[in-house]
Amino acid sequence: MALRERLDEDLKSAMREKDQLRLSTIRMLKSAIKYREIELMKTLDDPGIVGVIGSEMKRRRDSVEQYKAGNRQDLADKEDAELRILQAYLPQQLSAAELEGKVDEVIARVGAKGPKDMGAVMKALLPEVQGRADGKVVSEIVKQRLAAK
Repeated sequence: MALRERLDEDLKSAMREKDQLRLSTIRMLKSAIKYREIELMKTLDDPGIVGVIGSEMKRRRDSVEQYKAGNRQDLADKEDAELRILQAYLPQQLSAAELEGKVDEVIARVGAKGPKDMGAVMKALLPEVQGRADGKVVSEIVKQRLAAK
Protein backbone atom coordinates (compact mmCIF):
# COMPACT_ATOMS: atom_id res chain seq x y z
CA MET A 1 0.00 0.00 0.00
CA ALA A 2 1.35 3.41 -0.94
CA LEU A 3 2.14 5.81 1.88
CA ARG A 4 -0.49 8.32 0.75
CA GLU A 5 -3.20 5.62 0.81
CA ARG A 6 -2.04 4.45 4.22
CA LEU A 7 -2.32 8.02 5.55
CA ASP A 8 -5.86 8.31 4.16
CA GLU A 9 -6.90 5.00 5.75
CA ASP A 10 -5.32 5.93 9.10
CA LEU A 11 -7.06 9.31 8.99
CA LYS A 12 -10.44 7.61 8.54
CA SER A 13 -9.59 5.15 11.30
CA ALA A 14 -8.61 7.93 13.70
CA MET A 15 -11.90 9.72 12.95
CA ARG A 16 -13.91 6.56 13.67
CA GLU A 17 -11.99 5.89 16.89
CA LYS A 18 -12.14 9.57 17.92
CA ASP A 19 -8.38 9.55 18.53
CA GLN A 20 -7.83 13.32 18.52
CA LEU A 21 -4.03 13.26 18.78
CA ARG A 22 -3.58 10.82 15.89
CA LEU A 23 -6.23 12.65 13.87
CA SER A 24 -4.60 16.06 14.29
CA THR A 25 -1.11 14.67 13.62
CA ILE A 26 -2.16 12.95 10.39
CA ARG A 27 -4.05 16.06 9.27
CA MET A 28 -0.96 18.17 9.96
CA LEU A 29 1.17 15.72 7.97
CA LYS A 30 -1.24 15.68 5.02
CA SER A 31 -1.23 19.48 5.08
CA ALA A 32 2.58 19.59 5.08
CA ILE A 33 2.63 17.15 2.14
CA LYS A 34 0.15 19.33 0.24
CA TYR A 35 2.24 22.46 0.89
CA ARG A 36 5.37 20.70 -0.40
CA GLU A 37 3.49 19.56 -3.51
CA ILE A 38 2.33 23.13 -4.17
CA GLU A 39 5.88 24.38 -3.63
CA LEU A 40 7.34 21.83 -6.06
CA MET A 41 4.33 21.94 -8.42
CA LYS A 42 4.19 18.15 -8.66
CA THR A 43 2.67 15.20 -6.80
CA LEU A 44 5.03 13.62 -4.29
CA ASP A 45 5.90 9.94 -4.47
CA ASP A 46 6.67 7.81 -1.38
CA PRO A 47 10.32 8.99 -1.03
CA GLY A 48 9.10 12.60 -1.24
CA ILE A 49 6.51 11.95 1.46
CA VAL A 50 9.18 10.30 3.63
CA GLY A 51 11.22 13.50 3.25
CA VAL A 52 8.26 15.57 4.49
CA ILE A 53 7.79 13.21 7.43
CA GLY A 54 11.49 13.58 8.28
CA SER A 55 11.16 17.38 8.22
CA GLU A 56 8.12 17.26 10.48
CA MET A 57 9.92 14.92 12.89
CA LYS A 58 12.89 17.27 13.04
CA ARG A 59 10.51 20.14 13.79
CA ARG A 60 8.95 18.09 16.62
CA ARG A 61 12.35 17.18 18.11
CA ASP A 62 13.35 20.85 18.15
CA SER A 63 10.04 21.74 19.80
CA VAL A 64 10.53 19.10 22.49
CA GLU A 65 13.92 20.59 23.36
CA GLN A 66 12.48 24.11 23.47
CA TYR A 67 9.53 23.08 25.64
CA LYS A 68 11.76 21.20 28.06
CA ALA A 69 14.06 24.22 28.31
CA GLY A 70 10.99 26.37 29.04
CA ASN A 71 9.67 23.94 31.70
CA ARG A 72 6.60 23.06 29.64
CA GLN A 73 6.60 19.29 30.09
CA ASP A 74 2.94 19.03 29.05
CA LEU A 75 3.69 20.44 25.59
CA ALA A 76 6.89 18.39 25.32
CA ASP A 77 4.89 15.22 26.02
CA LYS A 78 2.38 16.12 23.28
CA GLU A 79 5.20 16.65 20.78
CA ASP A 80 6.76 13.32 21.84
CA ALA A 81 3.46 11.56 21.21
CA GLU A 82 3.25 13.16 17.75
CA LEU A 83 6.82 12.01 17.07
CA ARG A 84 5.85 8.40 17.83
CA ILE A 85 2.88 8.66 15.44
CA LEU A 86 5.07 10.08 12.65
CA GLN A 87 7.75 7.42 13.28
CA ALA A 88 5.24 4.72 12.31
CA TYR A 89 5.19 6.03 8.73
CA LEU A 90 8.95 5.85 8.19
CA PRO A 91 10.74 2.78 6.85
CA GLN A 92 12.52 0.49 9.31
CA GLN A 93 15.38 2.44 10.90
CA LEU A 94 18.96 1.27 10.46
CA SER A 95 20.69 -0.14 13.51
CA ALA A 96 23.87 1.56 14.73
CA ALA A 97 26.00 -1.26 13.29
CA GLU A 98 24.27 -1.12 9.90
CA LEU A 99 24.65 2.66 9.78
CA GLU A 100 28.34 2.50 10.68
CA GLY A 101 28.85 -0.13 7.98
CA LYS A 102 27.18 2.11 5.39
CA VAL A 103 29.32 5.07 6.50
CA ASP A 104 32.53 3.02 6.16
CA GLU A 105 31.41 1.74 2.75
CA VAL A 106 30.70 5.25 1.43
CA ILE A 107 33.96 6.64 2.86
CA ALA A 108 35.86 3.91 0.97
CA ARG A 109 33.84 4.47 -2.24
CA VAL A 110 34.33 8.26 -2.17
CA GLY A 111 37.99 7.91 -1.18
CA ALA A 112 37.70 10.33 1.75
CA LYS A 113 41.02 11.06 3.43
CA GLY A 114 39.98 13.33 6.32
CA PRO A 115 37.47 15.78 7.81
CA LYS A 116 37.66 18.08 4.77
CA ASP A 117 35.95 15.36 2.70
CA MET A 118 32.86 15.27 4.94
CA GLY A 119 30.69 17.10 2.40
CA ALA A 120 31.40 14.56 -0.33
CA VAL A 121 30.71 11.65 2.02
CA MET A 122 27.44 13.16 3.26
CA LYS A 123 26.32 13.93 -0.30
CA ALA A 124 26.81 10.29 -1.30
CA LEU A 125 25.48 8.81 1.95
CA LEU A 126 22.29 10.76 2.67
CA PRO A 127 20.28 9.49 -0.33
CA GLU A 128 21.04 5.91 0.77
CA VAL A 129 19.88 6.38 4.37
CA GLN A 130 17.20 9.05 3.97
CA GLY A 131 14.21 8.25 6.16
CA ARG A 132 16.04 5.31 7.71
CA ALA A 133 18.45 7.27 9.93
CA ASP A 134 18.51 10.68 11.61
CA GLY A 135 20.72 13.14 9.71
CA LYS A 136 22.29 14.42 12.93
CA VAL A 137 23.36 10.90 13.95
CA VAL A 138 24.70 10.21 10.45
CA SER A 139 26.70 13.44 10.56
CA GLU A 140 28.22 12.57 13.95
CA ILE A 141 29.30 9.11 12.80
CA VAL A 142 30.85 10.49 9.59
CA LYS A 143 32.66 13.15 11.60
CA GLN A 144 34.07 10.53 14.01
CA ARG A 145 35.17 8.20 11.21
CA LEU A 146 36.88 10.98 9.23
CA ALA A 147 38.60 12.43 12.31
CA ALA A 148 40.26 9.04 12.84
CA LYS A 149 41.83 9.15 9.37
